[in-house]
Amino acid sequence: MNLDSVIQRPHVTEKTETLRQIGKSERYTLRVHPDANKELVRQALHNIFKVDAVEVKIINVRGKLKRFRQGKIRLPSWKKAIVILGSGQKIDFAKNA
Repeated sequence: MNLDSVIQRPHVTEKTETLRQIGKSERYTLRVHPDANKELVRQALHNIFKVDAVEVKIINVRGKLKRFRQGKIRLPSWKKAIVILGSGQKIDFAKNA
């Protein structure tokens, strides 16, 4: 798998921003490729953003069930990674877009 396609985009919600501000270290929540694992995410962060991840957690998010006029549809499942960086390191998504 190409390391440029492992990290798809940042996942920004109220909960993720609260987690990032509470901790002493920098935490980022990222939407990643469904076939990605911890080591691939760590390598992609080092390759793209030049930062070292201290800890990587991977979570499979099940797609939600939505109701429409035509019936019920399940949205696709996806994978997210919670990354804790070393002290003094930050990810600038705007710079590397």
